[in-house]
Amino acid sequence: MAKARNVNRPLSPHLQVWKWGPHMLVSILHRATGTGMATVGVFVFLWWLGAIAAGETHYAKFMDLLTVESGAPNIAGYILGIGLTLSFFQHMMSGIRHFWMDAGAAFELKANKRFAVLTMVVAVLLTAALWGYISYERLKAAPAVSAPIAVETK
Repeated sequence: MAKARNVNRPLSPHLQVWKWGPHMLVSILHRATGTGMATVGVFVFLWWLGAIAAGETHYAKFMDLLTVESGAPNIAGYILGIGLTLSFFQHMMSGIRHFWMDAGAAFELKANKRFAVLTMVVAVLLTAALWGYISYERLKAAPAVSAPIAVETK
């Protein structure tokens, strides 16, 4: 039979003991982005496959939720696309950080914190660059609408 816990002996450290830092945030974000991509990504992928299998009207409903008539993303499409892209880049950069640390580098406190902040900054920059490129290509491909010019004659 197990003995009763000694009240003079502390329990495992908890959140109030640890000082919050960027390395903790990156660790939590790594788990959250992995879970989020798996859950949301699989749900959207299965919904897309189901819409294709169900026929043209169901696929049109699926596309109407995420895009406008021109094929560009609407608000829901941008939220889903940018959210999944940011999750992907954050998870990837965090994975690279973990890979680097597994090799034995960046265990010093300053280097660890700097590397943790760098993963978040690079993830945001890569997301912004990708969606800037996507938006630029859409804007560049859009036909120029020219308004008729009224010429005044005397």
